[in-house]
Amino acid sequence: MDSTLILAIAIILVALIFDFVNGFHDAANSIATIVATRVLSPGQAVIWAAGFNFIAAFTVGTGVAKTVGAGMIDLNYVTPLVILAGLVGAITWDLITWWLGLPSSSSHALLGGYAGAAMARAAHLQGLDQSFHVLIGKAWLQTLAFIVLAPLIGMTLAYLLMVAVYWLFRKMRPDRMDFYFRRLQLVSSALLSFSHGANDAQKTAGIITGVLVTSGLLTQFEVPAWVIFAAYGAISLGTLSGGWRIVHTMGSRLTRLKPRSGFCAETAAAISIMFATEYLKLPVSTTHVTAGAIAGVGSIQRLKAVRWGVATNILWAWVLTIPAAGLVGWLTMAGIQLFAK
Repeated sequence: MDSTLILAIAIILVALIFDFVNGFHDAANSIATIVATRVLSPGQAVIWAAGFNFIAAFTVGTGVAKTVGAGMIDLNYVTPLVILAGLVGAITWDLITWWLGLPSSSSHALLGGYAGAAMARAAHLQGLDQSFHVLIGKAWLQTLAFIVLAPLIGMTLAYLLMVAVYWLFRKMRPDRMDFYFRRLQLVSSALLSFSHGANDAQKTAGIITGVLVTSGLLTQFEVPAWVIFAAYGAISLGTLSGGWRIVHTMGSRLTRLKPRSGFCAETAAAISIMFATEYLKLPVSTTHVTAGAIAGVGSIQRLKAVRWGVATNILWAWVLTIPAAGLVGWLTMAGIQLFAK
């Protein structure tokens, strides 16, 4: 078997491992609220989420995959080994934050690792001062802007939905209200799981397609059908494995949730993610959006209802994700280049 093909297959397997890790790392996004409000048991919730993660494969396009695979990094500096080093950076940071129970962004870990590896290659070929030339400025400005905007959009939408719910059901007893919202949460959780799959699985699909293009196995950047199903399948299997450390942080430590607030948080997060996926074709962090939405519903009563100390720890994880994953990606690529000599 050709060595190029063997390397491509190996890197694709690593990409699918990242997708699996993404699934169990980010499972908390779509099931934390429904578990915290006891609408579903943890086991039922992960099956529910995994199913809707996979269903997204049949209904959304590949806009995000193309942005991640070919719109963020100058492909002239990308090789299969650059992609491999980037994946190592992303997986490493995901596992560290999972162990610490911090809901960081797998999406930004992937982008950071990919960028760090590509920058290391540029530095190796043209000098350290040329490192940033590999980054496509417009796409990175939009992505970095959404690191700030995404949780704010989720928070604002969730807050407004809570206001609407309290006004529409103002004459109903809270226990009666929650009776209905326990059932509605099945719908909102399904929407959030669907949006998670729609955005996050595409990122891995974009990376795998990048491997195929840089290996010469594809002549143009078009995502094959088998890549789409492999990416959605891996993230769904990862979701089935759960991510209980982060579920605890998102579902109970950040604020106390009830079925009505869980419904509003999930619905707001799902709307925000699908807007970015379908209209902007941007990779966004489902973690950021969901955490923002949960903080939004928590602050409807009073600001002290949100545990801002926990929120601060989450914020630090967000800030560090891209540079930390980028550093691991850079060091991995530097090691590969040193070994290749």
